[in-house]
Amino acid sequence: MTSEPESGLLDVDLAIVGAGPTGLYGAYYAGFRGLGTAVIDALPEPGGQVAAMYPEKLLYDVAAHPAVTGRELVDNLVRQAAPFGPRYLLGHAATTLAADGPRWILGTDRGARIRAGAVLVAAGLGKVTPRKLPCAVPYEGRGVVYHVPRLEEHRARDVVIAGGGDSAVDWALALAPIARSVTLVHRRASFRAHEHSVRQLYGASVRVITEAQVIACHGAGRLGSVDVRTENGGTLNLPAHTLITALGFTTNLGPLAGWGMELEYRQIRVDATMRTSLPGVYAVGDGCTYTGRVPLISVGFGEAATAVNHAAVALRPGARLAPGHSSDAHPELVPA
Repeated sequence: MTSEPESGLLDVDLAIVGAGPTGLYGAYYAGFRGLGTAVIDALPEPGGQVAAMYPEKLLYDVAAHPAVTGRELVDNLVRQAAPFGPRYLLGHAATTLAADGPRWILGTDRGARIRAGAVLVAAGLGKVTPRKLPCAVPYEGRGVVYHVPRLEEHRARDVVIAGGGDSAVDWALALAPIARSVTLVHRRASFRAHEHSVRQLYGASVRVITEAQVIACHGAGRLGSVDVRTENGGTLNLPAHTLITALGFTTNLGPLAGWGMELEYRQIRVDATMRTSLPGVYAVGDGCTYTGRVPLISVGFGEAATAVNHAAVALRPGARLAPGHSSDAHPELVPA
């Protein structure tokens, strides 16, 4: 997959900011509604954070997939949209948005300009920065990591995971059959992860140490071990070829925050049509907010379909809001 040239003006019906799962599904749905799209993302490959950070993590809550890896999900979404020919500008960060009559011109940090009748912001929470353990920073890239793109890299290694959320527990479960040892260290007695996953954790070959914290890292050049302070004040020294710090992230919308959209707690406020406070600009996925929203990929898919259908009517007055049945699509538009 290649990106568009860095300069020039690209004319489309819909510009989608963000090539994560929600943005990719928006590209498919826009094509299904007959809209030409451009998909802009700062990362060099489609898939957003799912592809960059969790490609081998199994997802269990995507409809019709009992279990699917992040990479498989992204590959299928790209394949689903492909018959409609979305234009990808990958490695481009969206920076500016300016009105051009009834249309919009979106600019990127590499000089590309996209003129669109509507804009769909599917950029998640924006730039994501992992929270760090001070003692681990000197070993970044030398044993300390913040996500696990490839499980095989940790085969036959001693792995320590710091954290108590879904990512920490999911990585512990995924690495248990592969690594030589897996130890999960969490500073609280209870976990933020899904109950079912926590039950699996305690039944797996994972050493679980709660009410404890990683306080020191050791190694000559590369990480070799970590010290863990326990609830009684004692210290354990654990072998660690890899320390995965899954302590959460801070987020920043970056230039998008200056586009004039109404924000609420660093998220974009939308109405029932997924429209922002700017006419013709919609927002979907975890970067948007409305009363009662649940942060799930499946919810983002529904939001993308809602936004695209309303954008289609706004761009083509007289068009029906209900798109009709996908089973009636012409055979050549169905992925092989």
